[in-house]
Amino acid sequence: MGKLSLSGLTVWMLCSAAFAQERPADFTTQVPLAVSGTGPWYRLELPLAVQLNARQADLGDVRVFNAAGESQAYALSRQSAQRTENRNVTDVKWFPLYAADTEQALPDVVMKATTTGTLVQITSATAPTPGKQVLRGWVLDASAIKAPLQQLSLDWSHEQEGFQRFSIEASDDLQHWRAWGDGQVARLSFADERVEQHDVSLPGQAARYLRLVWQGQEAPLLTSAQLVSVTSSSVPLPLVWSQPLAGTRLKAGEYSWQLPAGLSLERLRIELKQPNTLAPVMLAGRRDSKQAWQPLSNGVLYRLTQNGRDVVQDELQLPGQMVAELKLAVDERGGGLGIEAPTLRFAVRATQLVFLARGEPPFTLALGNASVKAANLPLSTLIPDYSAERLKMLGQASVTGEIATAPHAVDSGTDWKQLGLWAVLLLGVAALGAMAYSLLRKPSVAR
Repeated sequence: MGKLSLSGLTVWMLCSAAFAQERPADFTTQVPLAVSGTGPWYRLELPLAVQLNARQADLGDVRVFNAAGESQAYALSRQSAQRTENRNVTDVKWFPLYAADTEQALPDVVMKATTTGTLVQITSATAPTPGKQVLRGWVLDASAIKAPLQQLSLDWSHEQEGFQRFSIEASDDLQHWRAWGDGQVARLSFADERVEQHDVSLPGQAARYLRLVWQGQEAPLLTSAQLVSVTSSSVPLPLVWSQPLAGTRLKAGEYSWQLPAGLSLERLRIELKQPNTLAPVMLAGRRDSKQAWQPLSNGVLYRLTQNGRDVVQDELQLPGQMVAELKLAVDERGGGLGIEAPTLRFAVRATQLVFLARGEPPFTLALGNASVKAANLPLSTLIPDYSAERLKMLGQASVTGEIATAPHAVDSGTDWKQLGLWAVLLLGVAALGAMAYSLLRKPSVAR
């Protein structure tokens, strides 16, 4: 049994060696980081050179280490835009609607509003019958709210308890009404307990007026009416531009460029050296030379002199598709772009890295390892109370050294060190299995 335990210990040690913790030396590029602001979370906008030095297109080989060489938990934010929402609560005015009873359809009414849309009066189109009018509902004036309506909050006389059920209709002109579903609020008392429900969800659409109509019961006397509106905005992340990239002329009117890595391009800027250049173009791309060219964009590039100054259109908008090679076909009836291939600059959306600082600084950004597995977490996991607003308040991290754009090493296809570790591990497991098998085959000793 002593030998068996020793073998188990050996296998455990080999497993530990095979799955050893990553170190900065395992990556081809390490760059110091400086941090400022309030931690422990820090936000870093990755320079384009980071993406060009990464060995994995999805940036799965990016890491952050502390002074002791311990890896830090991190997340990558690659969304094309940051979305923000503002929630506003507005007190609104309400106007009563009367009918002969709780079942009758509402009689025709005349609603008067100012030139700005503010509701000032509601009167019956016909003379009301004395003593037979009941309160059937309310019209709410939301003309001052320009944003989509998300929620309605009502309060009413405390003498009126129970459930309050009503239909909801919306209008922009007080003449044509569209159904927005049904609502229910409640005030219930039981022994010494009270349960109240004041809020009703709305469909998130804009409207200048709301009409609430009770069916089968008289409407309560309102004491408060509030509408919750939400405005949202989507702000694109900034573009990060590359240095000029030289190309190759394939034939007359056709040029190609090899990108440093596969990238999701958002925009291209083609150099137009000569004044009065006019070039209708078509751009295609592909991930590697084995794939067929796929169309990406087309347009007219020009550099024209007007009133003594240049008017330039030298950019093409791209769909964000990942490519590693580009080909530009030029209709030379406009004069072409010349014998030599023009240089171009490409732009990608900024990528943010957020890491949780643990241990002592300085911190190091490391990248460049084709064999490691991605280790990034979702932002909502890294920051338990994550929100877009919270993200803006995080501390800042910045690169303090230059990142050299190194050419990608050719993948040899074989990691001998890793294969050696696995071979030793498998041999150890096999030896352990053989030993266990031989022990099981020994005849038991008779007592």
